[in-house]
Amino acid sequence: MRDAHRTEMAEDYTELIGDLIAATGEARLGDLAEHIGVTHATAAKVVQRLQRAGLVKSLPYRSIFLTKHGEQVADAARQRHKIVFDFLRAIGVDELTAEADAEGIEHHCSQTTLDIFKAMTIQSG
Repeated sequence: MRDAHRTEMAEDYTELIGDLIAATGEARLGDLAEHIGVTHATAAKVVQRLQRAGLVKSLPYRSIFLTKHGEQVADAARQRHKIVFDFLRAIGVDELTAEADAEGIEHHCSQTTLDIFKAMTIQSG
């Protein structure tokens, strides 16, 4: 369970870092903490773990950047999120609920389930 939570956290953080870089050109620790709703210290600890895992690079008082591996993790998380979101929308879930639910479901679905969600969404679209 603890490993699953770490993976989920790493995916959420890398995805957010990538989104911040795309939107504003940089990802800063304060922005991460604010978007996720944690303290600056908590975000700093997670970023340190992500650095040790080879997912991000950061220098003191500088922006945070994804490594190639971090970009792959963020892209995979984004893709899973989209598959779940699209499936939920296809079965009639409203947009706000689908967005909120996809955020949790995306981390707990097997690839088999995601493949079925994707196939069903393509068939209904």
